[in-house]
Amino acid sequence: MIGLVDVGGGLRGIFGAGVTDYCMDHGIRFEYGIGVSAGSANIVSYAAGQRGRNYDYFIDYSFRKEYMGFGNFFRKRSYLDMDYIYGTLYRKDGERPLDYPAVAASDMRLYVVATSASTCKPVYFTKDDLSQDHYDILKASCSIPIVNRPYVIGGEPYYDGGVSDPIPFKKAFADGCSRVVVILTKPPVLEEGTESRKFVSNLIRREFPAMVDGVRRQAMLYQRQLLELMQYVKEGKALIIAPESIYGMKTLTKDKAILQKLYEDAYKAAEQIPAFIQNTEEGR
Repeated sequence: MIGLVDVGGGLRGIFGAGVTDYCMDHGIRFEYGIGVSAGSANIVSYAAGQRGRNYDYFIDYSFRKEYMGFGNFFRKRSYLDMDYIYGTLYRKDGERPLDYPAVAASDMRLYVVATSASTCKPVYFTKDDLSQDHYDILKASCSIPIVNRPYVIGGEPYYDGGVSDPIPFKKAFADGCSRVVVILTKPPVLEEGTESRKFVSNLIRREFPAMVDGVRRQAMLYQRQLLELMQYVKEGKALIIAPESIYGMKTLTKDKAILQKLYEDAYKAAEQIPAFIQNTEEGR
């Protein structure tokens, strides 16, 4: 079983949308998919077979004030309005609905990663946690600390899955994958120094003390997982699809020209996937 891992990364997630669109255009289907933050939205649309859907969200809807903006922050204490994105736009009568029946009918094993705000441990939601017009697990997975309030499901608050498991390839292997394709949204470069994000962690200390160390160590965790992933690449068990440059783009940078370039770069980079899959099948 070959798995697809999409780490997300805010609006840089359009890179993942380019990869999944390539896969849909070329009839490439993965049996297993796991997504973090914006990567979870890419994986869900891929499972539904909705080519181009996530591209529209990144290149068009993200520029709307209802989608993200300081107005949302003042009204809801969240810069990104998850209920607008994964509610108003996503629902069956929405402007760009998710084909939930297609997701439910898909034979793809699907996981969405979120972080428990109470424990700072990763939580792996499944396709069974989705239902028609109820996409709370996506809202939870995309709730960036400080940028957004944690999203509450069943009385439990959740933050972005990238805090606790930013590159969840080990989860894919633990679930039975023999090889994985991992979509990163920035170049796979190991860095000696990592930011501590003390300011962000201090702001949530009082309400969610368990999150403090996790937020501070998120960059170090990403680097450790990237180093481990590179070893899997050397062993032929993993393929990294990543941009050579993000053109100075930050997590929530609104620049249509850069977004378009990242999408096009992704589509080109995804050309490595067929050979990786073929080698996997020949090695069985």
